[in-house]
Amino acid sequence: MERTDSETQHQGVQDPGARLAVLRTEHRDLDTAIDALRSMAAPDQLQLARLKKRKLRLKDEIAVLEDMRVPDIIA
Repeated sequence: MERTDSETQHQGVQDPGARLAVLRTEHRDLDTAIDALRSMAAPDQLQLARLKKRKLRLKDEIAVLEDMRVPDIIA
């Protein structure tokens, strides 16, 4: 059975550089969504919290992928 592109992305098999670009885009999109939700007269606090939590998870995953790209240098 062949895997679809989305299945490959979710299982971490995708190229780390491409995955990093996807995560950065999603992180930026979450910024926009959070700002839009905050600007509403009565923002949904639960949805806002979920978006912020997702954004933090993305930030952590981005940091891990960036660390993988930089080789350790033994001094």
